[in-house]
Amino acid sequence: FWSNQTELIRNFSSKTTNATLCSINEDSVSLLFIISYSIIFITGLAGNIIALFAFLCINHKRNSIQIYLLNVAIADLLLIFCLPFRILYHINKNTWMLGLIFCKIVGTLFYMNMYISIILLGLISMDRYVKMNKSIGRPKMLTAARSKYICCILWTFSVIGFIMTVAQSAKREEYNSTMCFHYRDKRNEKMEAILNYVLVTIFWIVFFLLVLSYVKIAENLLKISKKRSDFPNAGKYSTTARNSFIVLIIFTLCFVPYHIFRFIYITSQLQHTSCYWKEIIHKCNEIMLVFSAFNSCLDPVMYFLMSSSVRKTVFQLICRRHHADSSVSDSISEMKPGQ
Repeated sequence: FWSNQTELIRNFSSKTTNATLCSINEDSVSLLFIISYSIIFITGLAGNIIALFAFLCINHKRNSIQIYLLNVAIADLLLIFCLPFRILYHINKNTWMLGLIFCKIVGTLFYMNMYISIILLGLISMDRYVKMNKSIGRPKMLTAARSKYICCILWTFSVIGFIMTVAQSAKREEYNSTMCFHYRDKRNEKMEAILNYVLVTIFWIVFFLLVLSYVKIAENLLKISKKRSDFPNAGKYSTTARNSFIVLIIFTLCFVPYHIFRFIYITSQLQHTSCYWKEIIHKCNEIMLVFSAFNSCLDPVMYFLMSSSVRKTVFQLICRRHHADSSVSDSISEMKPGQ
């Protein structure tokens, strides 16, 4: 009798909770997400694997920027591995079949690696600015060994935060476990909302540092190219200045729209918002998140622009492959009939 009564109460509370939830219809944008994430997964996976292979094949000792770029490639690959689960979710008509805990693991891993990439790009910009500006004494933290320690500390804190977030979600009971990557009210989860505000604030600090440092780097390089216009390598300085702006443009296009809208999204989660606006806010947030994920495809372009060692290594690998293919074809053409 008591077990039946408990079951009835549970079913009633489940129905009441589901009644208060808004049914957000994502059918109109599901196809867009499937196509976009599939393109990002294929191109990003290929580009970052090639870049990672190039970093590992660098023969000489790696400098601090190369170590940061290597860690950006690892973070991008981990983010890309989350995309098939998002694709599968939208293919299944926005139905999650792998359980609440795994949903939280995939979602947290996605955001964790996105912000690791952002912080590492900020560290790269500071590293380049200090090395370019001769008026600043080069501190010891710009050495390759110190950059390894900084990356280890960043990954350690990220993994601890990841474990704590997943463990906290494991304790929380949610009735509708088939929903994932969806809009959730956070009026009772203010600590999580504050954490999201902190991450957005970190992004804007990194972004302004990035703008200031790359503008200063470009100005210095253009001044040097004008002063040394008679030198044969004067054009390299202006090319490097242009590349700095390309890196800044990539970062701005991918991350700025998402983080401008992020304040609106988090604030709406802390307030009573109508179902109509929840659906609009959720769809806008997911569309802008696609642009953020697209950064993992464009980062390999940044590796080629910022690291001459990566360019040389990739060209060497291509040349070796081409030379091997041509030598095989030459040896076949030199064979006599019947050989």
